[in-house]
Amino acid sequence: MPHDLVLKGMNAAHRLLLKATGGRVGHDAAGMPVLELTTVGRRSGEPRSVLLTAPLVEGDTLVVVASRGGDDHHPAWFLNLRDHPDVQVSVRGGPREPRRAEIVGPDERPALWERIASRYRNYAGYQRRTDREIPLVRLVPVPPPTG
Repeated sequence: MPHDLVLKGMNAAHRLLLKATGGRVGHDAAGMPVLELTTVGRRSGEPRSVLLTAPLVEGDTLVVVASRGGDDHHPAWFLNLRDHPDVQVSVRGGPREPRRAEIVGPDERPALWERIASRYRNYAGYQRRTDREIPLVRLVPVPPPTG
């Protein structure tokens, strides 16, 4: 499974590609929109950002997969949003928007997983590599405050 340094290196290379091309390349990957997810570190309390793909878009809601390449451990960003579900999301280099992270429950996960894994076979492969059930997370827009 990918080492943390490998994953961080891949994320840094992706950011470099976005910067070098002025955002013309790298905002889509394998037909999925690329987003920057900013969470609050569960131990540090500091902002932590990672680039992810959203294999499923339901209206304004994005669904991301906490696969970590089929590793037996959850990715740090997932653990962060599990503890602090108020996140920021920038889609395709757009402005950061507040979102609420909702971990998909056991009643809904099988149908969503099938939709994702049948279209993007790499996710099915990741699930075969690990005994843990790979979580799905909805990133739901937060309505602006009223008042």
